[in-house]
Amino acid sequence: MLEPLRQGLPPLDPAAVSNAASCALPARYEAVREARKFTRRTLDQWELGYRFDDVCLVVSELVTNALRHALPAGAQRMPEQAPPVRLHLMRWTERLVCAVRDPSDDSPVARDSDDFSAESGRGLFLVDSFSDSWGWHPLAGTLSGKVVWALFRLQAAGAPGTAASPVE
Repeated sequence: MLEPLRQGLPPLDPAAVSNAASCALPARYEAVREARKFTRRTLDQWELGYRFDDVCLVVSELVTNALRHALPAGAQRMPEQAPPVRLHLMRWTERLVCAVRDPSDDSPVARDSDDFSAESGRGLFLVDSFSDSWGWHPLAGTLSGKVVWALFRLQAAGAPGTAASPVE
């Protein structure tokens, strides 16, 4: 279910991006709350509030994983340094992608666990369960690190359950 992990985004026309937003996140766990607030504001502006619960859960998991596993232990950032983690939200007509960039070159690792009562180790399972697809790829050029992304299909404007149509 979680394989293959390393894959690029499905073919998406960059010129067709209708909205994009990103935010820098500091190297502290309070950044997860900041990422959720940013996601709420952004999805509300884009009239995609109906996807908030799934997207927010995935954003929380991806940011938590980046903070927990992709930063060196005790990482402190000087004010003049670039923030170590960045959240990107990109919207196409029928797709939304959330992507989290972090400084680690290590691939995300899905844990094999049958213990569903465990307090950690299920993040990528949740990402896989609540998004339509997900993957990761290393950064290229002068940037080091990786991007872990999740894709969500969107309902067409006017479809039941969207902000553009009344819910019965």
